[in-house]
Amino acid sequence: MAWQRLGRAGWFGTVAMVAALAACTPQPPVEPTLKPIARPETPPAPPPVVAKPTSQKSAKLRSYFHQIQQAQLSQGLLRRDGGGQDTPFSAGMLVRNFEQIAFYNEYNATLTGRGDKSPMRRWERPVRMEVVFGDGVPPSERARDEASIKDYAARLAATTQHSVSVGGKPNFMVIVAGEDDRSDALALAAKSIPGVTAESLAALSDLRRDTYCVVAAYAGGADPNIYTAAVAVIRAENPSLMRLSCIHEELAQGLGLANDSPTARPSIFNDDDEFALLTRHDELLLKMLYDPRLHAGMTAEEATPVAREIANELLGGPV
Repeated sequence: MAWQRLGRAGWFGTVAMVAALAACTPQPPVEPTLKPIARPETPPAPPPVVAKPTSQKSAKLRSYFHQIQQAQLSQGLLRRDGGGQDTPFSAGMLVRNFEQIAFYNEYNATLTGRGDKSPMRRWERPVRMEVVFGDGVPPSERARDEASIKDYAARLAATTQHSVSVGGKPNFMVIVAGEDDRSDALALAAKSIPGVTAESLAALSDLRRDTYCVVAAYAGGADPNIYTAAVAVIRAENPSLMRLSCIHEELAQGLGLANDSPTARPSIFNDDDEFALLTRHDELLLKMLYDPRLHAGMTAEEATPVAREIANELLGGPV
């Protein structure tokens, strides 16, 4: 046993001695590197997104819309609770509201008056949204709005069981732009969205002061009742809640619920602005619109018996 211990000590000592002798042996000089190794070039950082200064006209609109929002909130409007015990509705009410909202147009083609009665319209292809911001929209607002639109698109998809998303080759452009840069964004939409022309977007360029947002949907295929494209315009001058309210209403209307009704409650499809965000009542309207038992091109008379059956199932009771 003692020999084994000494043996280990002797082995380590031999290694140390060899290392010491090697350290004393002269080493050849290291040849210098003639060509230095090039460092990879660091790509320049992208320029920061800086909002373009707005005009006096846009600034006045921003102040005006802020006052509108404050006045509505002080009156108990722009509710975000989706309705409650104070807003009951029956299957019969749901069917009547569905007829008014899905079979009439809110505006005519030039946005100068009320629209007429029409067959039911909706999308058959997946809806792919693209969000376009005007140069005057600050980065913080862009991030907030884009996140809101992505979340809402997912909610619409889950509600309708129809493909609705942000990304891919767009057929539904959502423009958030101010008075100064809305025309540029509309010109981009005319170039980017198949079936959309500058002429068809002319009515969206010069909005009335009391128009906070608007959507135009297009049926560019063989069936005039199947949507193939849409462009929504949301004024960047809107304060945050009014802007989110516009996102909820215009994107849902762009799916086929094209009208407003004074009897719809609790609903964003009502000009009284009582509710700011999509309600349970409105989700049921979307479910009805995209139920496979209904189809684009049906008249209100054809659809009503089926809509009554669907509403009865959704609310669990006779109409």
